Amino acid sequence: MQKTPLAELLVKSKEAKLRLLKMHFEAKVGHLGGNLSCLDALMVLFHRHCDETGSVILSKGHSAGALYVTLWSRGILQDSQLSQFHRDGTKLAGHPAPGWREEIPFATGSLGHGLSLAAGMALGSRLRGEAKSLFCLTSDGEWQEGSTWEALIFACHHRLSNLTILIDGNELQGFGTTAEVASMKDLRRKLEPYDVEIREVDGHDLIALDSLLEEKASRPRVLFMKTTKGNGVSFMEGKMEWHYIAMNEAQYQQALEEVSRA
Repeated sequence: MQKTPLAELLVKSKEAKLRLLKMHFEAKVGHLGGNLSCLDALMVLFHRHCDETGSVILSKGHSAGALYVTLWSRGILQDSQLSQFHRDGTKLAGHPAPGWREEIPFATGSLGHGLSLAAGMALGSRLRGEAKSLFCLTSDGEWQEGSTWEALIFACHHRLSNLTILIDGNELQGFGTTAEVASMKDLRRKLEPYDVEIREVDGHDLIALDSLLEEKASRPRVLFMKTTKGNGVSFMEGKMEWHYIAMNEAQYQQALEEVSRA
């Protein structure tokens, strides 16, 4: 895969955001807030760091829309396929359905399992002598799951330097803030005792994200991304309810206008 130049990627990211809004509006489904908080990271990963030597596991499976739109921006999915999002019998389900595209190796409908899968793939790649990088995009809320911490312990024990964990730190989840639900607001501090390299970055700064992903590591890496739920749409930003609700016509037109002029 030839890397998309960063200047071109900035344009493509806006196009992807507009297509994401259209796809969700036409399907009349929610989960837009979390899709908009992680779309920038997925665009950087798939356009700059994922070829035959890199794979992405979307652990926060309810952001499947952002994954599909990113694959569309790479020419892997077609516009006609996006129009089937969330329809009966579709392959583009609300959570990733595995097996029909190599870019979607697992179903991650249950939060907290993606990191375990990515860590296993990273170890398997090392055992086969492959120079392959694994990237796992998690939500901050799923760090309330015990399986996520078990996977982190496994990754540290095996010093999986080919594994990068990206945390979408928008500080909101289905029933409130991460601080309110399970005291997980200062997640970075909780990660510091583990044998990982931790970096903090603006999760909507494509150039900064790309620069950190270019760095080499001798142990597992954690990129703690400070993000905004509903990023780029004023009435969605930082609002928990956009974990669920779908846009009406007026909201859709306002969202298109705001993203277009940004």
